Amino acid sequence: MLSDIKWANRQRLQYIELMAYYTGVITRNAIAKAFGISDAAATKDLKQYNDIAPDNLIYKHSVFGFVPSPGFNEVFADLSPASVLPMIEANLTVTGSPNPDSIVFGIPTERLSLPNRLPDKALLAQVTRAICNHKKCKVSYHSLSDSDSNKKRIIEPHALVNTGFRWHVRAYNESTFDFRDFVLSRLTSAECLNDDAESDASYDEDWTEIIIIQLTPHPKLDEKNRTSLLTDYGSKNNIIEIKIRRALIGYILQQLTVDTTEDHSLNPKKYQLIVLNRDEIEPFASWAFN
Repeated sequence: MLSDIKWANRQRLQYIELMAYYTGVITRNAIAKAFGISDAAATKDLKQYNDIAPDNLIYKHSVFGFVPSPGFNEVFADLSPASVLPMIEANLTVTGSPNPDSIVFGIPTERLSLPNRLPDKALLAQVTRAICNHKKCKVSYHSLSDSDSNKKRIIEPHALVNTGFRWHVRAYNESTFDFRDFVLSRLTSAECLNDDAESDASYDEDWTEIIIIQLTPHPKLDEKNRTSLLTDYGSKNNIIEIKIRRALIGYILQQLTVDTTEDHSLNPKKYQLIVLNRDEIEPFASWAFN
């Protein structure tokens, strides 16, 4: 039974699938190098995989490895681009362990080097411990809006959020009696307290409620660009739909550089998308609308 396979073994079987499908070949040496195991152990993994999915791989002597069959179907791994591309970019094996000696998947990538907007390691650990142990956390925070921008406050964090530009912690703020986001890089101190948090994610309606954002190409784009844009986003009905937590609406509009003006007056070459269901989503992200 697949459910009986141990976690570490399952990771190697997932790696076999990913490498075979996306690089075109999986070898004993690749498995041994990625996971730091012996050639004999890697051979055992390949045999186990072929026993479970006998129609997926074909041995090819010229490359001393296995190539995917025409009817290849994954059994262990999620091979969707959404799952695979971040792994390739990060140069990680499926265990999440970096391999400093080589490009694990053999696919070079490059990414923009953005300014480091991350907190101190010890500070982050206090926040994550509060999340994991359901505790309150005392923090000092540089706010852009409060007059007392670095005052101490008690928060009850329940999740971390990556907006694409920076990391936030989602938390209940005891001084304002509501849930809000705190930019991790603006925290100057944090202490996980022994006091149990009185709230959790289930109380955070903007977090638990999922909403659909409807976008479409900017009306000032010509037909060719509109068609290309819809193809780029995989839309088949002229509407790009994105399911997202209500708390994150503003961030996705920023990331996609959506024209949120009522009259669509921004430059369509930069702001290529507009919102179709503005009335439905604006109440939850008014700061993102012009």
